[in-house]
Amino acid sequence: MTATAPFWLPDPDTAGDSRIADFARLHGIDPTDHAALHRWSVTDLEGFWGAVWDYFAIDAATPFERVLAEEKMPGARWFPGATLNYAHHALRHLRPDATAIVALDETGASYEVTGGQLRSQVASLAATLRDLGVGEGDRVVGYLPNTPHAIVAFLATASLGAVWSVCGQDYAPTAAADRFAQLEPAVLVAADGYHFNGTAHDRSAATGELTRALPTLKATVLVDHIGLGRDTGRQHGPMVSWQDATGRTEQLTCTDVPFDHPLWIVFSSGTTGLPKGIVHGHGGVLLEHLKTLGLQSDLGPGERLLWYTTTHWMMWNLVASTLLTGATPCTYDGSPAPHARPDILWDLAARHRVTVFGTSPQYLLGMAKFGITPSTYDLSALRSIGCTGSTLPASAYPWVRDHVGAHIQLASGSGGTDVVSGFAGSAPTTPVWAGELSAPNLGVALAAYDTEGRPVVDEVGELVVTRPMPSMPLCFWNDPDGSRFHDAYFGAYPGVWRHGDWITLTGHGSVIVHGRSDSTLNRNGVRLGSADIHDVVEQLPQIAEALVIGAEEPDGGYWMPLFVVPAPGATLDDALRERIRAAVREGASPRHVPDEILEVPAIPHTRTGKKLEVPVKRLLQGVPMEDVVNPGAVDDPELIDHYARLGAERRARRTG
Repeated sequence: MTATAPFWLPDPDTAGDSRIADFARLHGIDPTDHAALHRWSVTDLEGFWGAVWDYFAIDAATPFERVLAEEKMPGARWFPGATLNYAHHALRHLRPDATAIVALDETGASYEVTGGQLRSQVASLAATLRDLGVGEGDRVVGYLPNTPHAIVAFLATASLGAVWSVCGQDYAPTAAADRFAQLEPAVLVAADGYHFNGTAHDRSAATGELTRALPTLKATVLVDHIGLGRDTGRQHGPMVSWQDATGRTEQLTCTDVPFDHPLWIVFSSGTTGLPKGIVHGHGGVLLEHLKTLGLQSDLGPGERLLWYTTTHWMMWNLVASTLLTGATPCTYDGSPAPHARPDILWDLAARHRVTVFGTSPQYLLGMAKFGITPSTYDLSALRSIGCTGSTLPASAYPWVRDHVGAHIQLASGSGGTDVVSGFAGSAPTTPVWAGELSAPNLGVALAAYDTEGRPVVDEVGELVVTRPMPSMPLCFWNDPDGSRFHDAYFGAYPGVWRHGDWITLTGHGSVIVHGRSDSTLNRNGVRLGSADIHDVVEQLPQIAEALVIGAEEPDGGYWMPLFVVPAPGATLDDALRERIRAAVREGASPRHVPDEILEVPAIPHTRTGKKLEVPVKRLLQGVPMEDVVNPGAVDDPELIDHYARLGAERRARRTG
């Protein structure tokens, strides 16, 4: 059941002064009627995306022939004839002495990169890459933490028309090589290590192992980030220090490329088999991110974005794109809640006058359970909190209002690495309903399909997108006939993008995300969303995290266990089990009550924080581990053995 009254309403003056309101007025639409604006954005794709192009003054070297020359999925042709460069647009707003990037870490330390310094470093590194033989279409990869170095390396690569890819250094070198070796990169940019939870993690040996796994490398650029100095003894092949690579005096010249020229390659989680390389283009990302950040997040010059992310999560790509709007991205190296200072991100947001703060549901729920009160800091500059990665339960909304600030919009969103953007979220002009996403994003023809492929409202259905978006992938890497790409998104409904989530489009225009459709619970023919159970259980102070699985069994039975991690000091006894059952019965439905409630040491996640629902289900069903999950894609690989043992023990009991 959906909420009937909004939990939060925008201030009329603030909403009226927003860029999205200005954009609506320019096109004769009442800015308070977000539904009308969205309707125009998906019924007149050429008019809407052409208006985005004009509003943000896209600087193309050659003009486009038309906005959308061929509307089909896959294979839509956007802005044919246009040539441009993403890096040019990211750097065009820079003022020499103004702050371009703020670098933060978990100790509270910070430094700033000015516009002049950023442009100079990008120009120098681009010249270095060019001297190393990097040109249009060549790949440059980064093994880097979330620091300004990653943004500089990305922009230098993009300026040449080369293709960028990056992952964080918490990835083992074998996991990084699973991604990068597919790309046959020319240059690797790698740091000596990163900070996390009070420890400086030395990754020089890991970088050496990675260089040996990438035989196409012409050179490695080494970043001295944690103070180990230039250690070339463990590396393979030619080395260049970051200081030498970025310290030259050069003029920046950006190579103009076609609208759909590859910009970067992001990877799927790789939980089963090799990660898929997802290719996005310069122009599609440019327009989509200007719409998302400039209109829906209302970011512009003088404002700051701090979003906790690693470099291998798509949110890093959006952080880098903050520069497109003229706003200032804040990078962050460290744990989101280090033991010494679990509230450090709020302190940094206050000290650096952050406008938009981004995080995950687990972080907000954890802050509530830690008893953190962010409002003790001066968060007067903070306008909104973005939240994505999984479903944000309704219980988080009152906590943000009461402990962060009633004026702050809690903007829950849902999207994917696949489009490197969002499908649904909020805007300065939209109300917020607790536990719901305010509306489909502009330009996203979102629908929920029932089992017959018909659009439904106020019913659970498959998340589909019925018309193309500019940031949809150009292709998968190493998929010459496009078959893997087609099967991934268009196999279920020809010509319609199926994303793999269960959603409800409500009668008042919001969106509710119920979880992945491939992990749907199906008890006695009734489809249940796992997120509906997680949301209820994780509100209990005695539970740190939960995971529910529905597993079909060989005898035709259906087993729906709930795995829980008790909070520190809590014990999973019969009384707590009954409290969990009662909470699920009341907060979801009697059908949602699990068959068993089992204590586990931890819940496994992908390295971008998503619960491994389907792999755990398959382990419980007895599928061999090597056929279920790639350990390098799991945040704690030892947990895979634990769940495999649980499944084996249950099967032994049932057959014994």
